[in-house]
Amino acid sequence: MPYPTDRERDRPWVMRTYAGHSSAAASNELYRRNLAKGQTGLSVAFDLPTQTGYDPDHQLSKGEVGKVGVPVSHIGDMRRLFDGIPLAEANTSMTINAPAMWLLALYVSVAREQAEAEGRDVDEVLAKLTGTTQNDIIKEYLSRGTYIFPPGPSLRLITDMIAWTVHHVPKWNPINICSYHLQEAGATPTQEVAYALCTAIAVLDAVRDSGQVEQADMAKVVARISFFVNAGVRFVEEMSKMRAFTALWDEITRDRYGVTDPKARRLRYGVQVNSLGLTEAQPENNVQRIVLEMLAVSLSRGARARAIQLPAWNEALGLPRPWDQQWALRMQQVLAFETDLLEYEDIFDGSHVIQAKVDEIMTGAREEIARVQDLGGAVAAVESGYMKSQLVASLAEYRRGMENGERILVGVNKFETTEPSPLQAEGAKAIETIDAGVEKQAVTAIEEWRTHRDNAAVESALEKLKSVAKTSQNLFEATIECARAGVTTGEWSGALREVFGEYRAPTGVSASAAAGEGNEEIRRVRDRVKATNTEIGERLRILVGKPGLDGHSNGAEQVAVRARDVGFEVVYQGIRLTPEQIVAAAVQEGVHVVGLSVLSGSHLEVVPQVVDGLRAAGAGDIPVIVGGIIPPDDEKLLLERGIARVFTPKDYELTDIMDGIVGLVRERHGLST
Repeated sequence: MPYPTDRERDRPWVMRTYAGHSSAAASNELYRRNLAKGQTGLSVAFDLPTQTGYDPDHQLSKGEVGKVGVPVSHIGDMRRLFDGIPLAEANTSMTINAPAMWLLALYVSVAREQAEAEGRDVDEVLAKLTGTTQNDIIKEYLSRGTYIFPPGPSLRLITDMIAWTVHHVPKWNPINICSYHLQEAGATPTQEVAYALCTAIAVLDAVRDSGQVEQADMAKVVARISFFVNAGVRFVEEMSKMRAFTALWDEITRDRYGVTDPKARRLRYGVQVNSLGLTEAQPENNVQRIVLEMLAVSLSRGARARAIQLPAWNEALGLPRPWDQQWALRMQQVLAFETDLLEYEDIFDGSHVIQAKVDEIMTGAREEIARVQDLGGAVAAVESGYMKSQLVASLAEYRRGMENGERILVGVNKFETTEPSPLQAEGAKAIETIDAGVEKQAVTAIEEWRTHRDNAAVESALEKLKSVAKTSQNLFEATIECARAGVTTGEWSGALREVFGEYRAPTGVSASAAAGEGNEEIRRVRDRVKATNTEIGERLRILVGKPGLDGHSNGAEQVAVRARDVGFEVVYQGIRLTPEQIVAAAVQEGVHVVGLSVLSGSHLEVVPQVVDGLRAAGAGDIPVIVGGIIPPDDEKLLLERGIARVFTPKDYELTDIMDGIVGLVRERHGLST
């Protein structure tokens, strides 16, 4: 996005809504409607199988296809996704990480096909492609969980992709270093800035040291690094954070990488405001939260976002409808076109209050960056569990503030009296629902795709990919060859799994700080746990499980920490477990209760499988509870299927939940509750 001179009216940022579901055809229709409403960029949400490198017919994909985004399994899906949308004129953001190279290869291949169909020069079209691939694997190990490979090979994929794009797709941002999910995992403003910049240092060092980019071209690399940040409702603090972020990025790129061009050193960032702060209780309050959070990244001209996407008011309830996304887009348009925001120079320059806050964040971030560098850098700090444990501890502190009333959430822990909402009135469909037949259609479609392609060409391309992966050569051209041959997402990822292996990141639970002896309510529940231990003759054990592909583990980790704090022995093995693995662990560990966390909408498929599996294993007396974003109608269905308790975001008092779990165990053992 071009920057104006100081006396020009600032240009509006790129306006996006994060969208995609069901199928490439349905998502294409949604994108074209959104563009017609004045949206100026596309933001593609991929479903969890695509994000984690599986095809729709893989065992782990069951219940996940098309739920939180669009399934893209091969070049045919990518063609359909952008049918009628000229890619040379689009500005596309793709939220994709571990398979980012693969999805960009599909995108580039479709752009090449469009150029050839129109008789245009292919290189000229590729040189016009603008947008970004998120491609930040470090934060996946820390917060979002859609990683595939170990840190080393993952960083190699990022390095190869950056080197290729700098030479062939010069306007594309090959990585979007994403502090957004760090904040949702508990990061303070200081930690968010520090850990994002540590990731940037790791990536830039890897590119510089790979020998694929000349030192003279490092300015081009730096100029194509973008960031994706979070903005919370404390908008003065958040705005100060972005001014600090901007200053530190300028400092690091100048001093560490020798970039002399001030334009190349500008912090280029996009934003989605804080979805974690959106509430299920009184969800209409989310509208003003979203607007205030948007101000945090738009008020300061010198640190203004160049792309913004806003969540919808009802995302804490489920998948937003097109009308809800339109409302979020209109918020941006009113701010950009009706107010005088873009007419002035930075209104905070010279404010000693703002500068003091900026200095505080910069000082803390420098100290934390130095600490991570002393540990060996971002990759080493992931592998040791240091950064993860810091985030788990910060989120635990945030939650304690909510629970004791120090941190007020309107409509949740204060001002809870409410009138019935007409937005959720009887008969009003408050969320989008995905047709149950979507997954079956996707499975049938990929089976047909495999029968109609040249399978000899596919095998040849995959063998070449594996061969190159075993060397230090750049992997992008081999990946493009796979895309054009008709290889599927699962096949590309599977081939690299054979070479690179897979990885399970540290959970950070064991190293997080305890809630403290001084909390009276925790002490009361702990005494109740001790009494129950004595009465049943063994220590209470809870298994906390994440079935399916949903990697958002923040809630599960906080449940595990609080269960440990009140005296449970906790079995927590991390993310992406099959129902069979959860059942086997529950039986082997002899747990007294199984707690499942599901945020992807797959609860109706995966949770009953755990209940059925326990019954089949002769352990049907172990109660199963579930927490997540679960609509009321689905809650009823789960209870009918044998789930003992259902918790949703409105149930924010973790100690109360623990008390209820103790009561449930006592009830199942015939003890007084």
